[in-house]
Amino acid sequence: MIVASILLILVAAVLLVAGLAGGSSPLLITSIAASLLAAVTLVVGARQAAATRAATGRTRPAGPAGPRMAYGAGVGEPEIPLQHVPPTVGTGWRQPPGAPSGSDLRPRPAPGPGTDEPFDEPDAQQVRPDDEALVAQLATPVHVVQGRPRYHLASCPHLLDRVPSRIPVAEAVELGFTPCARCAPATALLADSRPS
Repeated sequence: MIVASILLILVAAVLLVAGLAGGSSPLLITSIAASLLAAVTLVVGARQAAATRAATGRTRPAGPAGPRMAYGAGVGEPEIPLQHVPPTVGTGWRQPPGAPSGSDLRPRPAPGPGTDEPFDEPDAQQVRPDDEALVAQLATPVHVVQGRPRYHLASCPHLLDRVPSRIPVAEAVELGFTPCARCAPATALLADSRPS
């Protein structure tokens, strides 16, 4: 098909030159018809070649970017299965806007048999017991995320793209939240509460 297309393009070019040189309208019209026929032949040939490659699974010749496949993985590459992503519209899994009530703020239980912390949850900040008791008496607000076990400062990078609730640190400790090791809220709150 490609050879036929090239021959039709050459015929169209010769007819175009002859029609322009001699001022002949029939030659120009024939040249246009030959050009259109060449285009149709190219499209049909390309579709047949693509269908043949798809049926046999052959690769196309390597170009500047390397070998490519019509379908599937490249030569020597493992095939990666498609992941199923469940729909999120209308499933009710998202937290509604607004702060949840205090009972909804309880963190997940500590990791142990049968429980897992989210893989992206930061570690808990290590705090001495006497400092922990002082923090539990403060009314300074901290930020918590429903279903997550840590409390954070407002500037914590862990809060990006999350919907935090603002509650007093004493309430957060009472509900079972622990300080985030990334933003170290216990250290910051104790430094702010001690006289200078």
